[in-house]
Amino acid sequence: MADETTRRAIEAVFRIERAKLIAGLARLVRDFDRAEELAQEALVTALSEWPKAGVPNNPAAWLMATAKRRAIDGFRRDTMRERKHAEIARELDNEPDHSLERIEVAMADDIGDELLGLIFTACHPILPADARAALTLRLVGGLTVGEIARAFVSNETAIAQRIVRAKRTIGKAGLAFEVPRGADRTARLASVLEVIYLIFNEGYAATAGTDRIRPRLCAEAQRLGRILAGLMPDEPEAFGLLALMEIQASRLSARTKPDGSLIPLTEQSRARWDRFLIQRGFAALHRAEALHGADGPYALQAAIAACHARAPIADDTDWRRIASIYDRLREVIPSPIIDLNRAVAHSMAYGPDAGLDMIGSIAGLDALRGYAPLSAARGDFLFRAGRIAEAKIQFEVAANLTQNVSERSFLLARAATCVAQSN
Repeated sequence: MADETTRRAIEAVFRIERAKLIAGLARLVRDFDRAEELAQEALVTALSEWPKAGVPNNPAAWLMATAKRRAIDGFRRDTMRERKHAEIARELDNEPDHSLERIEVAMADDIGDELLGLIFTACHPILPADARAALTLRLVGGLTVGEIARAFVSNETAIAQRIVRAKRTIGKAGLAFEVPRGADRTARLASVLEVIYLIFNEGYAATAGTDRIRPRLCAEAQRLGRILAGLMPDEPEAFGLLALMEIQASRLSARTKPDGSLIPLTEQSRARWDRFLIQRGFAALHRAEALHGADGPYALQAAIAACHARAPIADDTDWRRIASIYDRLREVIPSPIIDLNRAVAHSMAYGPDAGLDMIGSIAGLDALRGYAPLSAARGDFLFRAGRIAEAKIQFEVAANLTQNVSERSFLLARAATCVAQSN
């Protein structure tokens, strides 16, 4: 029983420390696969030694020390073929006994940069967005290939190949496992934020499969966002993104019915919204604004989410303020999707005809061709304008375009409502 308790403790410590271990080891050996192997070997050693000797006072430092020693042994076995490996091994080998206390101090000095470097490397724009997301969830999130595949409604082989290709691309490019500086840092940060929000959105509004929401993905994105904000305390957009995710995640339990069908924002029970997450979101938004980041793309979207969170009931929503924020957001990051959401906000603030006018000017854009939310929004505007027969057609078009089963059912139900009202 004691051995079982120790084993569980070891596995719990490893889950918590895995990303930091891989970050430090990747920076050391410049190889994702080898870093993962070394971390796993340290776990195996812990499973063998801790039940006999007990869990050390600083298990994270013990795991890192063990993994680094194995790295040194590997460098020696390879006869120090690469000069960089020789330099690293020689530097580490000069540390007397690799005492846990010395290693703990060293880790405290640079582990933040190492973990941040891992995030920036996994999210490097040299990789496609889906590869960045999968690699980040594997290396930083610690999800298995199977868990990632299930989260994205894909098969394990495809996800495994995606991760392997991503690692190979990074290796061939000779990327430094470090935090970028200067102008490159700003450009690379955008890629990191994009990946985290992509992961969150796939959990919040799944694009395929039977489930409309996947809370595990949302939770993982929030965790990544909290890590990033903690490592970059002076970066306003890190807090803007965190605020946006926390506030949106507060609605998860109210977004679907027991049968999994979708509940629109305006019909959700706000008593079911998580007030703790909302307060966390407000705090992160306040931090972004205090850092002079109120006009950042994520901070502006968080400000929109905050407008919904502040309204006790749907009828109290300040749609005019939301519409004005969308006007500003369109200036900051112009995109067809922002234009569509802006049209929805204006339709709520100034009437469905205002939305129809705005949507008419963007409907022909290539980026929105075959985009289910466009037809769904037009259907809603037409329905509220009393043009029921036209609304039915748009809801049916949207239902045929979506790849998500739950969303399709919701749209077909709205089309059925149109039929009922017409009779």
